[in-house]
Amino acid sequence: MDALRPALRVVSGNPTNDELAVVIAVVSARASTRPTPAAPTLSLWTRKSRNVRPPLHQGPGAWRASMMPR
Repeated sequence: MDALRPALRVVSGNPTNDELAVVIAVVSARASTRPTPAAPTLSLWTRKSRNVRPPLHQGPGAWRASMMPR
């Protein structure tokens, strides 16, 4: 039954064949485009800058601060 139903229907007005062709071209072009996928978000664990560690300073509590994230 759905195969017999038209995909588009003119509700009001009297469009020409050229106007209908333009509408069909625009609708089909819009339907064929796919949205671009979003850029993947990188976690802090995969960042290369995480491998470069700042220099370690000596002093009280330095061992604890060496493992703290920056």
